[in-house]
Amino acid sequence: MKTALWLYMFLFLAFFDLHAQYPVLTPFAISLGAAPTFIGWMMGIYALTHLPGNLLAGSLIDRHGSRRYIIFSLTAAGIILLLQAHVQLPWQLLVLRSISGFVLAFLSPACLALLASLSRDPVTQGKYMSGHGVIHTLASVLSPAAGAFIVANAGFSGTFQSLGWLLIFTGLMAFFSLPKPMSAAAKHKGQQAEPINNEKPARFPFSLRLYLIPFAIACSQGILFFEIPLRESGLASIMSTGLLFSVISLGALVTLSMLFLNRYAPHIRVTIGVFGLAICFYALAAADHVPIMIILFTLGLAKGLLFPALSSLFIQLSGGGRLGKVFSFQSIAMSLGSFVGPIAAGQLRTVVSPYFVAFLMLMTVLLLLPKRNREAPLTAISPETPISTV
Repeated sequence: MKTALWLYMFLFLAFFDLHAQYPVLTPFAISLGAAPTFIGWMMGIYALTHLPGNLLAGSLIDRHGSRRYIIFSLTAAGIILLLQAHVQLPWQLLVLRSISGFVLAFLSPACLALLASLSRDPVTQGKYMSGHGVIHTLASVLSPAAGAFIVANAGFSGTFQSLGWLLIFTGLMAFFSLPKPMSAAAKHKGQQAEPINNEKPARFPFSLRLYLIPFAIACSQGILFFEIPLRESGLASIMSTGLLFSVISLGALVTLSMLFLNRYAPHIRVTIGVFGLAICFYALAAADHVPIMIILFTLGLAKGLLFPALSSLFIQLSGGGRLGKVFSFQSIAMSLGSFVGPIAAGQLRTVVSPYFVAFLMLMTVLLLLPKRNREAPLTAISPETPISTV
């Protein structure tokens, strides 16, 4: 539990730093003379360069543990932000964003694998995932508005420098707070659990079609992050953009705080969350009479329900083994979605509302979800399973 608390503390700082950039990057690129299409590519290339990092992360985390890769990602990303403070041309920003995408590709699967390895109990693992979501959401509630405030007072260069030093400091905190034996212990536990799943060593114990869910979520989220800052161009919209992102995170915090939701099956929560996201994107595309604050708050409610449920679903279906590879595949799917989303929005926004494209995609993925009865053998109650009557 002590390791989890340390992890939550520096994860808060890391997520705060990363989310503070969301309302800043698009206006910064516009100030450099970038066109909307280029901005879409800039946001997409960040996700595209996640792919080689994600492919490496899975096997490396399972082999060496999470600690060294968490430290590497945080420190390297901080150095890149320090360089980003001195960018003068759009292509320089594109290069730095692509490098940043690679080094940060190790962070998410390493953190999720470390949290999941702290316990073998599914309920406890679900609580750790919910805690991860709460920390992530708390940081994202505060950081967009904080990033906009820093830009208004210190400018783009001062903002990137302060955020870069914060990431480096967080990397140093991870170096001293995460115990070195944790990776070895997690690896040893994985080896003990391996004979249970020895019958299928070369395959995932669930359909890879499930990775369409994180792909669609990331794609729709990329569209949202692309479209909201472009409601107005220039510095005048930075503060309002930051507040809108905070409204989304505030809605997610509400559902993440409802710990009783963990009692329900992850499959049900994922289905409801995806459907809720789809309805919100339809409202953004067609329901002009509904205040955008209400829509985004509801979208946050759906995200808060969906993300911990998705992690719990993958842990449950994987049987607790090869978590590094399971979560790296999830990150790959989200990287692809984050790459496709902004680029599609930049290309299609003059033809059709990108929000409507996100709605169609989420509804299609919802229809293609595997039926629950295929997962039943993995979650069935055995004779040794205690049944609570409370």
